[in-house]
Amino acid sequence: MTPFFRNIEIECNLISRRMKGKIKIGMMAFFVFAIFLFLLLFGYSYYTTSLDQRFFHENYNLLKSSGLIGHGLGIIGSLFILIGLFSYMARKRLKIFSRLGLLKNWLHFHIFLCSLGSVMILFHTTFKFDGIIAFGFWSLAVVVLSGIVGRFIYVQIPRSIEGNELSLQELHQIQDNIGAELREKYTIDEELFNKVRDYNLLPEDNNLFHWFRGFIEDFSFLKKLKKESSLQQLSKREYKKTYRLIRQDIVLNHKIKRLSTLHNLFRNWHVIHLPFALIMLVIMVIHVVVVVLFGYKWIF
Repeated sequence: MTPFFRNIEIECNLISRRMKGKIKIGMMAFFVFAIFLFLLLFGYSYYTTSLDQRFFHENYNLLKSSGLIGHGLGIIGSLFILIGLFSYMARKRLKIFSRLGLLKNWLHFHIFLCSLGSVMILFHTTFKFDGIIAFGFWSLAVVVLSGIVGRFIYVQIPRSIEGNELSLQELHQIQDNIGAELREKYTIDEELFNKVRDYNLLPEDNNLFHWFRGFIEDFSFLKKLKKESSLQQLSKREYKKTYRLIRQDIVLNHKIKRLSTLHNLFRNWHVIHLPFALIMLVIMVIHVVVVVLFGYKWIF
């Protein structure tokens, strides 16, 4: 196989992997949302009934926290969270599991199970929060919200297709390769190349507000580039490839500039996420022990 066709095959494989990854994430997000919507619609009339009138509702024995469905949601939701948490921790920290699938796939599995479990526990509470359970639930809410923030920070740190973090040297090498491909393979003119380079050299404030504003600035800059005559003269296939490479170069340049800040944010993120996760687990264990002692054993 010639180098040209080998490069095409490698590129197609990478695109295929990314597409499959996005489809899997989309399906997991859709499933969690579908379960939330189903439970909400199924019990809407009960959950919107005032607390002092719920005893007389037709679904009281099913949907109350100790009911057949309500209690089951609490048990299954708790199991999902425990499985999602400890399976990811085992894959991440124990060498015996280091070859068992890609770490990023385990992270997605962790997020999926913990999100689904949190939805189930929300309906297990029947939207009634008091005592130590309230503290446990809001700890869970903090864990979920901080998990969303952590996921955002995680994907901003450049990684290989396997999910391993790339070194600064590797990032600069990728950036050099993109520049070389733009100039040699797609032969973009010097003026266009300089516009992209000058845009990448602009100073950047390392704060979250500027990062979100940067998405708008990038969109505006790339929209203007689409009208460049040197791009318009390319074939449709070459135009898409060139535009995609320029966009990759700009995104990668942002990530390189933000790398040290991202590392600091990720370290500080653990200070919030882990303690609240531990608090949630302790309260969950206390709750389960108390429930069992009072004789609530669901279908067992």
